[in-house]
Amino acid sequence: MNMLGLAKRVGARFLITSTSEVYGDPLQHPQAETYWGNVNPIGVRSCYDEGKRTAETLTMDYHRGLNIEVRIARIFNTYGPRMCIDDGRVVSNFVAQALRKEPMTVYGDGKQTRSFQFVSDLVEGLMRLMEGNHVGPFNLGNPGEFTMLELAKVVQETIDPNAKIEFRPNTEDDPHKRKPDITKAKQLLGWEPAVSLRQGLPMMVDDFRQRIFGDDKQDSANLLTI
Repeated sequence: MNMLGLAKRVGARFLITSTSEVYGDPLQHPQAETYWGNVNPIGVRSCYDEGKRTAETLTMDYHRGLNIEVRIARIFNTYGPRMCIDDGRVVSNFVAQALRKEPMTVYGDGKQTRSFQFVSDLVEGLMRLMEGNHVGPFNLGNPGEFTMLELAKVVQETIDPNAKIEFRPNTEDDPHKRKPDITKAKQLLGWEPAVSLRQGLPMMVDDFRQRIFGDDKQDSANLLTI
């Protein structure tokens, strides 16, 4: 609300970086922007899910009621260099654990799916959204869908084929599936991701390895030419 108020005072274009979590544990697959979601409003994840849904609501209220120029992006799982090493996100977890020779922790049976986009694809999508004339919401994500076990195997292939996997009880209200329908972004923004998981993950691994171990073998040019 503070930022929307500021946008009103100075006449700025306002971007809300929302999330695929507004879809909750979806009953529609893949998820299009027209889907209203399946969210538990009192669950352990609801503060994040409902917080983002409320942020979208406020953004549209300011747009409709006060003519504020707004853009809404629903961001799906994103990864890449310079992420926080111990931020708890699944790609960060797997990469850091494999590099440290620790077991990769998979929650539940590992069959839940996510879609992973490389950071440069997300930045390009956000720029096109802000420079365009469409409010949104727009799904910004990579439609390539992986189970957690498939992701763990890609990390093994990239870092250490002998990396172990450790199963733990699943977390409450963990979505079973997540995959963006990006038809709208393709049609109205001319955007779609260009970097596959197997292309992007090695660049993230190089960055993590350098920061964890101080390995000078990192090819810094990779990070500068993404």
